[in-house]
Amino acid sequence: MADVEVFLDETPGETRGVIARDGLFTQLILHRDSDRPSDRLGARCVGRIARVEPGLRGAFVDLGAGEPFGFLPLGKDDKTGEGAKLEVEVVAEPRERKGPVLRRLGEASGEPRLLAPGPDVTAILAALAPGIEPQTGVAAIRAALEAEEDALSTALVESSSGLDLMIQRTRALIAVDIDHAPAPGHDSRKNREAANRAGLSHAARLLALKGWGGLVVVDLAGVGLHGDTIMKMARAAFAGEPQAAFGPLSRFGLMQLSLPWRRTPLDERLLDGRGRPTLATCAIDMTRRLRLALLSDPATPRLVARCAPDVAVLAAPLVEALGPRAGVRADSLIAVGVVRIEEAR
Repeated sequence: MADVEVFLDETPGETRGVIARDGLFTQLILHRDSDRPSDRLGARCVGRIARVEPGLRGAFVDLGAGEPFGFLPLGKDDKTGEGAKLEVEVVAEPRERKGPVLRRLGEASGEPRLLAPGPDVTAILAALAPGIEPQTGVAAIRAALEAEEDALSTALVESSSGLDLMIQRTRALIAVDIDHAPAPGHDSRKNREAANRAGLSHAARLLALKGWGGLVVVDLAGVGLHGDTIMKMARAAFAGEPQAAFGPLSRFGLMQLSLPWRRTPLDERLLDGRGRPTLATCAIDMTRRLRLALLSDPATPRLVARCAPDVAVLAAPLVEALGPRAGVRADSLIAVGVVRIEEAR
C-alpha cells in the first residue's frame, strides 16, 4: 500500500489541493477565484450553438460567459444547427487560449447559463484519495509550493537507478527522454532496465502533475529493447490513467502513447508566454508566502510583504483578507516576482 498524504491550501485568491504518494507529488489541483465556473472540469451548463464548423467536425457553444466558446465534437451524421440549445458538461478545461471541450447531455431550453459548477478542490481530493483527511496550514502551504516546483521542472535525476530524465512539451507533442548513467561494476543491461522502469514511472507522475495530455513520445534508454517488457513497464506506470492508449515500440527505441487532456496545464495557469510567472501568479504567491510567515510566527504583531508596485496593486485585496496582522508595501526597487517579508515598524 502506498503511503498517501493529502494537503489543502486555501490562500486568498487561489485554492490548491496536493496529493503525495510514497513521498512524491502526484496531483496538484489549482482553482483560482477568478476562474469562470462554466469552464471548470465537470461543470454542467445550458449552451447555445453559436456556429457549426464542418471542417472541425464540431460546434462552438456559447455557455453564457463570453468567448472563448466551448467546443462540442459532432458526429458525422449530427444535424445540430446554429441556435440549438443543449445541456453540456465540461470534459476538458481551456488550454492554449481555447475554450473548454464539451460533452452533450441532452436537449435544453432558455438562455445559456451555468446549471451546476464542477467539483471544488475539496471534493476532488476526496474522490482521488477517499477517506484521507487533508492537512492544512503550514504543512499544506509548504506542500503547495514544493509541488509547484516539482510540476514546473523539466529534468529529474535519480542516482539509485542511474536515471537522467528530460520532459518537454511542444505544440505537436510531449517529448520524454530517458537516459541512464552506467555504474562501474554493474550489469549495464539491468541498469538500463531499471532506468527505463523508473523513467516511465516518473514520466507518468510528472505528466499528471503538470496536467499535460496529447501525444507523448518516449525515447527509452538503450537499443535492442524487448517490446513486451517495455509495454508491461509502460502499462504499469500509467495504470492510473484508464484512457491511456499505447503504440508499439519502434526499432529506434521510441514508444508512443496518447493521454487525454482534462485540466488546464499548470504552466499555462502560472506562466506567461515567455515562461515567467504572470502578475496574478506573483500576487498570489506573495500572499501565500506571507500567510506562511504569519502562521509560522504567531508572536510577531504584524508582518509586511514588500514587492514590486504592479504586484502590490493586485495583492492588496488578497493580503487584506489575511487579517490585520498582514500588510503589503510597494517598493519600486524590488523586481517583479521577488518578495521580502519583514516585521512592520
